[in-house]
Amino acid sequence: MTQLKDRLKEKIEAHRPRIARLTKEFGSVIIDKVDIAQCIGGARDIRSLVTDISYLDPQEGIRFRGKTIPETFEALPKAAGSEYPTVESFWYFLLTGEVPTPEQVADVEAEFKTRQQVPEYVFQALRALPLDSHPMVMLSSGILAMQRDSKFAAFYSSGKFNKMTAWEHVYEDASDIVARIPVLAAFIYNLKYRGDKQISIDPKLDLGANFAQMIGQSEQYKDVARMYFILHSDHESGNVSAHATHLVHSALSDPYYAYAAGLAGLAGPLHGLANQEVLGWILEFQKKLNGAEPTTENVTAALWDTLNAGQVVPGYGHAVLRKTDPRYMAQREFCLKTTGLKDDKLFKLVSMIFETAPGVLTEHGKTKNPWPNVDAQSGVIQWYYGLKEWDFYTVLFGVGRALGCMANITWDRGLGYPIERPKSVTTDMLETWAAAGGRDIAAPASPQPPKPTA
Repeated sequence: MTQLKDRLKEKIEAHRPRIARLTKEFGSVIIDKVDIAQCIGGARDIRSLVTDISYLDPQEGIRFRGKTIPETFEALPKAAGSEYPTVESFWYFLLTGEVPTPEQVADVEAEFKTRQQVPEYVFQALRALPLDSHPMVMLSSGILAMQRDSKFAAFYSSGKFNKMTAWEHVYEDASDIVARIPVLAAFIYNLKYRGDKQISIDPKLDLGANFAQMIGQSEQYKDVARMYFILHSDHESGNVSAHATHLVHSALSDPYYAYAAGLAGLAGPLHGLANQEVLGWILEFQKKLNGAEPTTENVTAALWDTLNAGQVVPGYGHAVLRKTDPRYMAQREFCLKTTGLKDDKLFKLVSMIFETAPGVLTEHGKTKNPWPNVDAQSGVIQWYYGLKEWDFYTVLFGVGRALGCMANITWDRGLGYPIERPKSVTTDMLETWAAAGGRDIAAPASPQPPKPTA
Protein backbone atom coordinates (compact mmCIF):
# COMPACT_ATOMS: atom_id res chain seq x y z
CA MET A 1 0.00 0.00 0.00
CA THR A 2 0.98 3.63 -0.42
CA GLN A 3 1.39 5.92 2.60
CA LEU A 4 -1.98 7.52 1.90
CA LYS A 5 -3.85 4.23 1.61
CA ASP A 6 -2.19 2.90 4.77
CA ARG A 7 -3.17 6.00 6.70
CA LEU A 8 -6.69 5.93 5.28
CA LYS A 9 -7.11 2.33 6.43
CA GLU A 10 -6.21 3.36 9.98
CA LYS A 11 -8.66 6.26 9.87
CA ILE A 12 -11.54 4.13 8.52
CA GLU A 13 -11.04 1.35 11.07
CA ALA A 14 -10.97 3.90 13.89
CA HIS A 15 -14.15 5.56 12.58
CA ARG A 16 -16.31 2.45 12.14
CA PRO A 17 -17.09 1.99 15.88
CA ARG A 18 -18.42 5.57 16.03
CA ILE A 19 -20.99 4.83 13.31
CA ALA A 20 -21.93 1.48 14.87
CA ARG A 21 -22.48 3.09 18.28
CA LEU A 22 -24.58 5.94 16.86
CA THR A 23 -26.81 3.46 15.02
CA LYS A 24 -27.15 0.98 17.88
CA GLU A 25 -27.41 3.26 20.93
CA PHE A 26 -28.82 6.49 19.53
CA GLY A 27 -30.64 5.47 16.35
CA SER A 28 -34.01 6.69 17.68
CA VAL A 29 -32.79 10.17 18.64
CA ILE A 30 -34.71 12.80 16.63
CA ILE A 31 -32.42 15.40 15.04
CA ASP A 32 -34.89 17.23 12.77
CA LYS A 33 -38.49 17.56 11.61
CA VAL A 34 -39.82 17.33 8.07
CA ASP A 35 -42.63 19.58 6.91
CA ILE A 36 -44.81 19.44 3.81
CA ALA A 37 -42.88 22.24 2.08
CA GLN A 38 -39.63 20.27 2.47
CA CYS A 39 -41.32 17.10 1.25
CA ILE A 40 -42.52 18.82 -1.93
CA GLY A 41 -39.62 21.26 -2.29
CA GLY A 42 -36.71 18.97 -3.09
CA ALA A 43 -35.96 17.79 0.47
CA ARG A 44 -34.44 21.21 1.20
CA ASP A 45 -32.61 21.41 4.56
CA ILE A 46 -33.58 17.88 5.66
CA ARG A 47 -30.61 16.60 7.64
CA SER A 48 -30.37 13.05 6.34
CA LEU A 49 -26.91 12.76 4.75
CA VAL A 50 -23.62 12.15 6.57
CA THR A 51 -20.18 13.25 5.39
CA ASP A 52 -17.06 14.43 7.18
CA ILE A 53 -15.40 15.64 3.96
CA SER A 54 -16.98 19.12 4.01
CA TYR A 55 -19.72 21.10 5.70
CA LEU A 56 -21.57 24.14 4.33
CA ASP A 57 -22.60 26.69 6.94
CA PRO A 58 -25.17 29.25 5.73
CA GLN A 59 -23.24 32.13 7.31
CA GLU A 60 -19.67 30.93 7.21
CA GLY A 61 -19.52 29.04 3.94
CA ILE A 62 -17.70 25.83 3.12
CA ARG A 63 -15.29 24.09 5.46
CA PHE A 64 -13.10 21.31 4.12
CA ARG A 65 -12.40 18.83 6.93
CA GLY A 66 -13.15 21.61 9.42
CA LYS A 67 -11.00 24.27 7.74
CA THR A 68 -12.24 27.35 5.90
CA ILE A 69 -10.93 28.05 2.42
CA PRO A 70 -8.25 30.52 3.64
CA GLU A 71 -7.23 28.08 6.39
CA THR A 72 -7.02 25.25 3.87
CA PHE A 73 -4.85 27.23 1.47
CA GLU A 74 -2.64 28.37 4.35
CA ALA A 75 -2.19 24.94 5.92
CA LEU A 76 -1.45 22.72 2.92
CA PRO A 77 2.05 22.36 1.43
CA LYS A 78 2.50 24.61 -1.59
CA ALA A 79 3.53 23.73 -5.11
CA ALA A 80 7.11 24.66 -5.90
CA GLY A 81 7.33 28.42 -6.52
CA SER A 82 3.60 28.91 -5.87
CA GLU A 83 1.36 30.40 -3.20
CA TYR A 84 -1.18 27.63 -3.83
CA PRO A 85 -1.16 24.00 -2.67
CA THR A 86 -1.13 21.12 -5.11
CA VAL A 87 -4.26 19.12 -5.81
CA GLU A 88 -2.35 16.06 -4.58
CA SER A 89 -1.87 17.58 -1.11
CA PHE A 90 -5.56 18.49 -1.02
CA TRP A 91 -6.56 14.91 -2.00
CA TYR A 92 -4.58 13.56 0.96
CA PHE A 93 -6.25 16.14 3.21
CA LEU A 94 -9.80 15.33 1.99
CA LEU A 95 -9.33 11.60 2.51
CA THR A 96 -7.65 11.69 5.93
CA GLY A 97 -8.52 15.05 7.46
CA GLU A 98 -4.81 15.52 8.10
CA VAL A 99 -2.45 18.10 6.62
CA PRO A 100 0.15 16.04 4.76
CA THR A 101 3.87 16.43 5.08
CA PRO A 102 5.90 17.28 1.95
CA GLU A 103 7.00 13.63 1.89
CA GLN A 104 3.40 12.42 1.94
CA VAL A 105 2.52 14.85 -0.86
CA ALA A 106 5.43 13.55 -2.93
CA ASP A 107 4.15 10.01 -2.36
CA VAL A 108 0.68 10.96 -3.70
CA GLU A 109 2.26 12.73 -6.68
CA ALA A 110 4.28 9.61 -7.46
CA GLU A 111 1.16 7.46 -7.10
CA PHE A 112 -0.79 9.69 -9.50
CA LYS A 113 1.99 9.39 -12.09
CA THR A 114 1.40 5.63 -12.16
CA ARG A 115 -2.36 6.12 -12.57
CA GLN A 116 -2.74 9.06 -14.96
CA GLN A 117 -2.41 7.27 -18.30
CA VAL A 118 -5.82 7.22 -19.98
CA PRO A 119 -6.26 4.09 -22.15
CA GLU A 120 -6.06 4.74 -25.88
CA TYR A 121 -9.45 3.10 -26.48
CA VAL A 122 -11.04 5.94 -24.49
CA PHE A 123 -9.58 8.52 -26.84
CA GLN A 124 -10.76 6.49 -29.83
CA ALA A 125 -14.27 6.37 -28.37
CA LEU A 126 -14.32 10.15 -27.94
CA ARG A 127 -13.05 10.75 -31.45
CA ALA A 128 -15.97 8.64 -32.69
CA LEU A 129 -18.47 11.10 -31.19
CA PRO A 130 -19.73 14.01 -33.31
CA LEU A 131 -17.31 16.91 -32.83
CA ASP A 132 -20.16 19.21 -31.87
CA SER A 133 -21.10 16.97 -28.91
CA HIS A 134 -21.17 18.93 -25.67
CA PRO A 135 -17.85 18.54 -23.81
CA MET A 136 -19.74 17.24 -20.76
CA VAL A 137 -21.11 14.42 -22.90
CA MET A 138 -17.53 13.63 -23.88
CA LEU A 139 -16.30 13.79 -20.28
CA SER A 140 -18.99 11.49 -18.90
CA SER A 141 -18.58 9.16 -21.90
CA GLY A 142 -14.85 8.99 -21.23
CA ILE A 143 -15.43 8.14 -17.57
CA LEU A 144 -17.93 5.43 -18.51
CA ALA A 145 -15.57 4.03 -21.16
CA MET A 146 -12.94 3.46 -18.46
CA GLN A 147 -15.40 1.39 -16.43
CA ARG A 148 -13.96 -1.78 -17.98
CA ASP A 149 -10.88 -1.13 -15.83
CA SER A 150 -12.85 -0.88 -12.58
CA LYS A 151 -11.04 -2.68 -9.78
CA PHE A 152 -14.13 -2.49 -7.57
CA ALA A 153 -16.32 -4.14 -10.22
CA ALA A 154 -13.71 -6.87 -10.69
CA PHE A 155 -13.55 -7.41 -6.93
CA TYR A 156 -17.34 -7.69 -6.66
CA SER A 157 -17.47 -10.17 -9.55
CA SER A 158 -14.64 -12.29 -8.16
CA GLY A 159 -16.89 -14.08 -5.66
CA LYS A 160 -14.62 -12.82 -2.84
CA PHE A 161 -16.54 -9.65 -2.03
CA ASN A 162 -16.05 -8.54 1.56
CA LYS A 163 -17.81 -5.38 2.73
CA MET A 164 -15.05 -4.68 5.26
CA THR A 165 -12.38 -4.41 2.57
CA ALA A 166 -14.56 -3.14 -0.29
CA TRP A 167 -13.38 0.43 0.32
CA GLU A 168 -9.84 -0.52 -0.71
CA HIS A 169 -11.05 -1.28 -4.25
CA VAL A 170 -13.17 1.90 -4.32
CA TYR A 171 -10.03 3.77 -3.31
CA GLU A 172 -8.19 2.28 -6.30
CA ASP A 173 -10.91 3.35 -8.74
CA ALA A 174 -11.33 6.75 -7.07
CA SER A 175 -7.60 7.44 -7.26
CA ASP A 176 -7.51 6.38 -10.90
CA ILE A 177 -10.42 8.72 -11.72
CA VAL A 178 -8.90 11.70 -9.89
CA ALA A 179 -5.52 11.16 -11.56
CA ARG A 180 -6.94 10.62 -15.05
CA ILE A 181 -9.80 13.11 -15.28
CA PRO A 182 -7.62 16.21 -15.92
CA VAL A 183 -5.83 14.30 -18.69
CA LEU A 184 -9.21 13.32 -20.14
CA ALA A 185 -10.45 16.92 -19.87
CA ALA A 186 -7.34 18.28 -21.60
CA PHE A 187 -7.79 15.77 -24.42
CA ILE A 188 -11.41 16.90 -24.89
CA TYR A 189 -10.38 20.56 -24.97
CA ASN A 190 -7.71 19.93 -27.58
CA LEU A 191 -9.99 17.66 -29.61
CA LYS A 192 -12.84 20.17 -29.78
CA TYR A 193 -11.07 23.51 -29.87
CA ARG A 194 -7.47 23.02 -30.99
CA GLY A 195 -7.85 20.75 -34.00
CA ASP A 196 -6.98 17.61 -32.00
CA LYS A 197 -3.45 18.91 -31.40
CA GLN A 198 -2.65 17.00 -28.25
CA ILE A 199 0.13 17.80 -25.76
CA SER A 200 1.74 14.95 -23.84
CA ILE A 201 1.79 14.57 -20.07
CA ASP A 202 4.85 16.11 -18.40
CA PRO A 203 5.92 13.62 -15.71
CA LYS A 204 7.66 16.38 -13.73
CA LEU A 205 4.51 18.41 -13.10
CA ASP A 206 1.81 18.17 -10.46
CA LEU A 207 -1.81 17.55 -11.48
CA GLY A 208 -2.92 21.18 -11.80
CA ALA A 209 0.25 22.31 -13.58
CA ASN A 210 0.07 19.33 -15.92
CA PHE A 211 -3.47 20.21 -16.93
CA ALA A 212 -2.41 23.78 -17.68
CA GLN A 213 0.46 22.75 -19.91
CA MET A 214 -1.60 20.06 -21.68
CA ILE A 215 -4.06 22.71 -22.91
CA GLY A 216 -1.24 25.04 -23.95
CA GLN A 217 -1.76 27.53 -21.13
CA SER A 218 0.61 30.00 -19.49
CA GLU A 219 2.75 29.44 -16.43
CA GLN A 220 0.37 31.65 -14.44
CA TYR A 221 -2.59 29.45 -15.32
CA LYS A 222 -1.04 26.58 -13.34
CA ASP A 223 -2.14 28.36 -10.17
CA VAL A 224 -5.57 29.00 -11.69
CA ALA A 225 -5.99 25.26 -12.22
CA ARG A 226 -4.81 24.37 -8.72
CA MET A 227 -7.09 26.97 -7.13
CA TYR A 228 -10.08 26.18 -9.35
CA PHE A 229 -9.99 22.40 -8.81
CA ILE A 230 -9.69 22.78 -5.03
CA LEU A 231 -12.45 25.40 -4.75
CA HIS A 232 -14.87 23.30 -6.82
CA SER A 233 -14.05 20.00 -5.14
CA ASP A 234 -16.90 19.61 -2.65
CA HIS A 235 -19.86 21.49 -1.17
CA GLU A 236 -21.14 18.93 1.34
CA SER A 237 -23.26 15.98 0.17
CA GLY A 238 -26.61 17.52 -0.68
CA ASN A 239 -25.67 19.18 -3.97
CA VAL A 240 -26.80 17.32 -7.08
CA SER A 241 -23.45 16.01 -8.33
CA ALA A 242 -22.28 14.80 -4.92
CA HIS A 243 -25.66 13.32 -4.01
CA ALA A 244 -26.09 11.60 -7.38
CA THR A 245 -22.64 10.04 -7.06
CA HIS A 246 -23.39 8.85 -3.51
CA LEU A 247 -26.85 7.55 -4.47
CA VAL A 248 -25.65 5.50 -7.44
CA HIS A 249 -22.67 4.12 -5.55
CA SER A 250 -24.94 3.14 -2.64
CA ALA A 251 -26.28 0.42 -4.97
CA LEU A 252 -22.64 -0.83 -5.19
CA SER A 253 -22.31 0.53 -8.70
CA ASP A 254 -18.60 1.14 -9.18
CA PRO A 255 -17.08 4.67 -9.03
CA TYR A 256 -17.11 5.03 -12.84
CA TYR A 257 -20.86 4.50 -13.04
CA ALA A 258 -21.36 6.64 -9.96
CA TYR A 259 -19.34 9.62 -11.14
CA ALA A 260 -20.83 9.49 -14.63
CA ALA A 261 -24.17 10.01 -12.84
CA GLY A 262 -22.68 12.85 -10.84
CA LEU A 263 -21.42 14.52 -14.02
CA ALA A 264 -24.89 14.19 -15.58
CA GLY A 265 -26.27 16.17 -12.64
CA LEU A 266 -23.45 18.69 -12.78
CA ALA A 267 -24.33 19.45 -16.42
CA GLY A 268 -27.69 20.96 -15.39
CA PRO A 269 -28.21 24.74 -15.63
CA LEU A 270 -29.22 24.89 -11.96
CA HIS A 271 -25.88 23.35 -10.98
CA GLY A 272 -22.55 23.28 -12.84
CA LEU A 273 -23.76 24.82 -16.08
CA ALA A 274 -24.52 28.04 -14.21
CA ASN A 275 -20.95 29.38 -14.62
CA GLN A 276 -21.39 29.29 -18.39
CA GLU A 277 -24.71 31.10 -18.17
CA VAL A 278 -23.32 33.75 -15.83
CA LEU A 279 -20.49 34.64 -18.19
CA GLY A 280 -22.90 34.92 -21.10
CA TRP A 281 -25.05 37.29 -19.06
CA ILE A 282 -22.03 39.41 -18.03
CA LEU A 283 -20.91 39.79 -21.66
CA GLU A 284 -24.40 40.92 -22.63
CA PHE A 285 -24.45 43.24 -19.62
CA GLN A 286 -21.17 44.75 -20.85
CA LYS A 287 -22.78 45.51 -24.21
CA LYS A 288 -25.57 47.44 -22.47
CA LEU A 289 -22.97 49.87 -21.12
CA ASN A 290 -21.92 50.73 -24.69
CA GLY A 291 -18.24 50.87 -23.82
CA ALA A 292 -18.72 53.12 -20.79
CA GLU A 293 -16.64 52.54 -17.66
CA PRO A 294 -18.79 50.65 -15.14
CA THR A 295 -20.01 52.93 -12.37
CA THR A 296 -22.43 52.57 -9.49
CA GLU A 297 -25.00 54.57 -11.45
CA ASN A 298 -24.94 52.80 -14.81
CA VAL A 299 -24.59 49.31 -13.31
CA THR A 300 -27.47 49.97 -10.90
CA ALA A 301 -29.65 51.13 -13.80
CA ALA A 302 -28.77 48.06 -15.87
CA LEU A 303 -29.50 45.74 -12.95
CA TRP A 304 -32.94 47.29 -12.46
CA ASP A 305 -33.59 46.91 -16.19
CA THR A 306 -32.80 43.20 -15.82
CA LEU A 307 -35.09 42.75 -12.81
CA ASN A 308 -37.92 44.84 -14.23
CA ALA A 309 -37.85 42.65 -17.35
CA GLY A 310 -38.69 39.68 -15.12
CA GLN A 311 -35.18 38.22 -15.34
CA VAL A 312 -32.85 37.10 -12.57
CA VAL A 313 -29.30 38.25 -11.90
CA PRO A 314 -27.25 35.09 -12.61
CA GLY A 315 -24.55 34.19 -10.12
CA TYR A 316 -26.38 35.74 -7.17
CA GLY A 317 -28.17 33.67 -4.55
CA HIS A 318 -27.54 30.17 -3.23
CA ALA A 319 -29.67 27.32 -1.92
CA VAL A 320 -27.85 27.29 1.44
CA LEU A 321 -25.49 30.27 1.75
CA ARG A 322 -26.72 33.53 3.23
CA LYS A 323 -23.52 35.51 2.66
CA THR A 324 -20.97 36.05 -0.10
CA ASP A 325 -19.64 32.65 -1.22
CA PRO A 326 -16.07 32.26 0.14
CA ARG A 327 -15.20 30.55 -3.15
CA TYR A 328 -16.15 33.80 -4.91
CA MET A 329 -13.90 35.76 -2.55
CA ALA A 330 -10.96 33.40 -3.06
CA GLN A 331 -11.15 33.92 -6.81
CA ARG A 332 -11.66 37.67 -6.40
CA GLU A 333 -8.53 37.88 -4.26
CA PHE A 334 -6.60 35.99 -6.96
CA CYS A 335 -7.73 38.56 -9.52
CA LEU A 336 -6.88 41.54 -7.31
CA LYS A 337 -3.29 40.37 -6.77
CA THR A 338 -2.68 39.27 -10.37
CA THR A 339 -1.10 41.83 -12.66
CA GLY A 340 -3.24 42.37 -15.71
CA LEU A 341 -6.30 40.62 -14.33
CA LYS A 342 -7.08 43.30 -11.76
CA ASP A 343 -7.22 45.90 -14.56
CA ASP A 344 -9.20 43.71 -16.97
CA LYS A 345 -12.40 45.39 -18.19
CA LEU A 346 -14.56 42.35 -17.58
CA PHE A 347 -13.21 41.90 -14.05
CA LYS A 348 -13.87 45.58 -13.32
CA LEU A 349 -17.47 45.08 -14.40
CA VAL A 350 -17.82 41.98 -12.22
CA SER A 351 -16.37 43.94 -9.29
CA MET A 352 -18.85 46.77 -9.79
CA ILE A 353 -21.74 44.30 -9.99
CA PHE A 354 -20.44 42.77 -6.74
CA GLU A 355 -20.48 46.18 -5.09
CA THR A 356 -23.91 47.12 -6.46
CA ALA A 357 -26.08 44.03 -6.92
CA PRO A 358 -26.64 43.07 -3.25
CA GLY A 359 -28.21 46.46 -2.54
CA VAL A 360 -30.39 46.35 -5.64
CA LEU A 361 -31.52 42.79 -4.94
CA THR A 362 -32.27 43.63 -1.31
CA GLU A 363 -34.37 46.61 -2.38
CA HIS A 364 -36.10 44.44 -4.99
CA GLY A 365 -37.08 42.15 -2.13
CA LYS A 366 -37.57 38.84 -3.92
CA THR A 367 -34.15 37.28 -3.28
CA LYS A 368 -33.41 35.41 -0.04
CA ASN A 369 -29.67 35.72 -0.56
CA PRO A 370 -28.50 38.80 -2.50
CA TRP A 371 -24.83 37.80 -2.39
CA PRO A 372 -22.69 36.30 -5.18
CA ASN A 373 -21.93 32.60 -5.44
CA VAL A 374 -18.90 30.92 -7.00
CA ASP A 375 -20.30 31.18 -10.54
CA ALA A 376 -20.37 34.98 -10.44
CA GLN A 377 -16.57 35.10 -10.70
CA SER A 378 -15.16 31.86 -12.11
CA GLY A 379 -15.95 32.34 -15.81
CA VAL A 380 -14.26 35.76 -15.95
CA ILE A 381 -10.92 34.26 -14.93
CA GLN A 382 -11.12 31.58 -17.62
CA TRP A 383 -12.08 34.22 -20.21
CA TYR A 384 -9.08 36.38 -19.28
CA TYR A 385 -6.68 33.50 -19.85
CA GLY A 386 -8.13 32.78 -23.28
CA LEU A 387 -10.48 29.91 -22.45
CA LYS A 388 -13.40 31.56 -24.19
CA GLU A 389 -15.15 28.29 -25.07
CA TRP A 390 -17.58 28.61 -22.19
CA ASP A 391 -19.33 25.29 -22.79
CA PHE A 392 -16.07 23.79 -21.49
CA TYR A 393 -16.36 25.51 -18.10
CA THR A 394 -18.53 22.78 -16.61
CA VAL A 395 -15.83 20.25 -17.54
CA LEU A 396 -13.40 22.25 -15.40
CA PHE A 397 -15.97 22.07 -12.59
CA GLY A 398 -16.24 18.30 -13.17
CA VAL A 399 -12.48 17.82 -12.80
CA GLY A 400 -12.51 19.53 -9.43
CA ARG A 401 -15.74 17.95 -8.20
CA ALA A 402 -14.22 14.48 -8.76
CA LEU A 403 -12.04 15.09 -5.69
CA GLY A 404 -14.96 15.49 -3.29
CA CYS A 405 -17.18 12.85 -4.87
CA MET A 406 -14.45 10.22 -4.91
CA ALA A 407 -13.36 10.99 -1.35
CA ASN A 408 -16.97 10.70 -0.17
CA ILE A 409 -17.74 7.33 -1.75
CA THR A 410 -14.43 5.90 -0.53
CA TRP A 411 -15.60 6.70 2.98
CA ASP A 412 -19.13 5.48 2.17
CA ARG A 413 -17.72 2.02 1.55
CA GLY A 414 -15.25 2.26 4.41
CA LEU A 415 -18.13 2.80 6.84
CA GLY A 416 -20.48 0.37 5.08
CA TYR A 417 -23.32 2.79 4.44
CA PRO A 418 -26.41 1.01 3.04
CA ILE A 419 -28.26 1.60 -0.19
CA GLU A 420 -30.13 4.91 -0.11
CA ARG A 421 -33.89 4.41 -0.20
CA PRO A 422 -36.06 7.29 1.06
CA LYS A 423 -39.77 6.70 1.60
CA SER A 424 -42.34 8.38 -0.64
CA VAL A 425 -45.81 9.58 0.27
CA THR A 426 -48.81 10.46 -1.90
CA THR A 427 -50.47 13.83 -2.40
CA ASP A 428 -53.59 12.38 -0.72
CA MET A 429 -51.54 11.63 2.37
CA LEU A 430 -50.13 15.15 2.46
CA GLU A 431 -53.61 16.66 2.09
CA THR A 432 -54.97 14.44 4.89
CA TRP A 433 -52.12 15.42 7.25
CA ALA A 434 -52.45 19.08 6.23
CA ALA A 435 -56.17 19.07 7.15
CA ALA A 436 -55.38 17.39 10.47
CA GLY A 437 -52.65 19.89 11.28
CA GLY A 438 -49.95 17.25 11.11
CA ARG A 439 -49.34 13.54 11.03
CA ASP A 440 -50.18 11.37 14.03
CA ILE A 441 -46.90 9.50 14.44
CA ALA A 442 -48.68 6.65 16.27
CA ALA A 443 -51.21 6.17 13.47
CA PRO A 444 -50.60 4.07 10.34
CA ALA A 445 -48.32 5.84 7.83
CA SER A 446 -50.99 6.01 5.13
CA PRO A 447 -54.65 6.97 5.42
CA GLN A 448 -56.80 3.86 5.57
CA PRO A 449 -59.22 3.28 2.67
CA PRO A 450 -62.92 3.21 3.60
CA LYS A 451 -64.28 -0.16 4.62
CA PRO A 452 -66.49 -1.80 1.97
CA THR A 453 -70.19 -1.67 2.71
CA ALA A 454 -72.20 -4.87 2.98
